[in-house]
Amino acid sequence: MTYLMNKQRIAILGSTGSIGTNTLDVIARHPDRFEVFALTASTQVDLMLTQIIQFKPKFAVMASIEHGKELARLAKVNSLSVVVLYGSLAIENIAKHEFVDVVMAAIVGAAGLAPCLAAASAGKRLLLANKEALVVGAELFLDVVKSGGATLLPIDSEHSAIFQCLPSDRSTWASSVEKIILTASGGPFRTRDISSLSAVTPTEACSHPNWVMGRKISVDSATMMNKALEVIEAKYLFDVELNQIEVVIHPQSVIHSMVQFRDASVLAQLGTPDMRGPIAYGLSWPNRIENGASAIDFKNLSAMTFEAIDSNSHPERFPGLALAWEVLRAPAGTTAVLNAANEIAVQAFLDERIRFDQIHGVNQSTLSAVLPAKPMNLGDLLDIDSQSREAALVQVKRFEKL
Repeated sequence: MTYLMNKQRIAILGSTGSIGTNTLDVIARHPDRFEVFALTASTQVDLMLTQIIQFKPKFAVMASIEHGKELARLAKVNSLSVVVLYGSLAIENIAKHEFVDVVMAAIVGAAGLAPCLAAASAGKRLLLANKEALVVGAELFLDVVKSGGATLLPIDSEHSAIFQCLPSDRSTWASSVEKIILTASGGPFRTRDISSLSAVTPTEACSHPNWVMGRKISVDSATMMNKALEVIEAKYLFDVELNQIEVVIHPQSVIHSMVQFRDASVLAQLGTPDMRGPIAYGLSWPNRIENGASAIDFKNLSAMTFEAIDSNSHPERFPGLALAWEVLRAPAGTTAVLNAANEIAVQAFLDERIRFDQIHGVNQSTLSAVLPAKPMNLGDLLDIDSQSREAALVQVKRFEKL
């Protein structure tokens, strides 16, 4: 194999999801800067095949043997020069491969934790779109980032915005930052009658007014659990106190987040609601490149409004948001319990086993049922995750009967 040393070689973990496809869109605009070295996916064999044909990666990895064998068969039929692998260990090996410069971590859920740790331990530039690495991994993950010499760059639009607003000298953050302000769109049910939330369908919950996202994160946006997870991420990413994190409703999704400094000045990062913006910034940091997103047209921007979470009955509308502060004050490992419970609850809702307004109940009751021991390694984290999922499934069965 020959490699073009003037290009960054990219491995995209979760290439068939919304973050993965947007990453490939940005990469396609800059063939002189980036080379797709490897792609990984879970089940979408046909889309992966299309991506292989277009981007010609050296490796393609499917999560399961079944899907890997099917992809290998199709690659052979189409005479594609790609090495097809399968399984979680293969994904980890790609994440730490010696020829990979940049890893886009976009695998949804706790399944993305192990490859994130592998990339971090190998000192990669790690573009973190997987919330769970920090929500589940917490201090353990950050310790690996530090010991491995990795460069960690947030890809969530909110955390990318905060990162762009903070001083480049990290040592000044503690003395200069008053608080971090995360903005939230409020999702599709911000103004919906609370009494009707029990009738919300999966299709309605997945119809976000501003962003095009996967089904799980769309439901999280509708419940505001995505913002709860982002509060947890912000705590660990930016090493701030819990009372330094605030969430405000900003329905237009133009201001992606803000930082308020000790002198009362505020820096905000603005942009159209397009994930190609933070993705491109992560790929090109500390530089900026064209990414395909539309610029804000201020002449036609009618308004930018804000609402406090504690107004208009938001605590009843978004009860899960407060769980972020609750689990961060709880024993280590509790954030992993919340994450696992929420994944089970959201899937149960999407499968129409529980109602939309029961997702919070599953999360809350699972937190009460699981008392984790402090995790010391990846095995401990996975044990907490497994135990929490089992407990959440029990709660789902209980709520099914209500």
